[in-house]
Amino acid sequence: MRPASLREVVERARGDGDWDHHLQNFLDAFYALDGDRAAQVAMIAEEPGFLDEARPDAFLGGVGEHLARRWRLPFIPSWVRDERRYLSTAMFCPDERNLRGYLLCVSPVAFRVRLIFTGPDPLQRARFPYHRGVVRYPLNLPPEPQNTTVSPSSAAM
Repeated sequence: MRPASLREVVERARGDGDWDHHLQNFLDAFYALDGDRAAQVAMIAEEPGFLDEARPDAFLGGVGEHLARRWRLPFIPSWVRDERRYLSTAMFCPDERNLRGYLLCVSPVAFRVRLIFTGPDPLQRARFPYHRGVVRYPLNLPPEPQNTTVSPSSAAM
């Protein structure tokens, strides 16, 4: 059975240490309730507790805030603002040096303020409600310039 709240994610992770697995199952349950805002609010409203590991605790804060923002829930839970939900050194997901500039630009605000730099829609899953749209970057490319060819004689000037 999937976790019905972020609190259950933390409780289960305390038992086996696999917070990411439990988070993925939680996200599947959250997305299955797409359109039932009251149920989705209930899933993130309660303070989940801590795993006493900086990265997972910060990431879970980002998850709570991001889900509230992304799905336009009526409020952002206050527990996400606890100072232990923020990192003091940056974390990149994925930790690929050549992607860092991109991740700095596209990370959602809920993760960026925690110094967690990830893709533009980091909580996508197979059960993600794709009919609601996916955040992609760049959002809009500038239009192609018209008749801006440079002649060899003008380029020499």
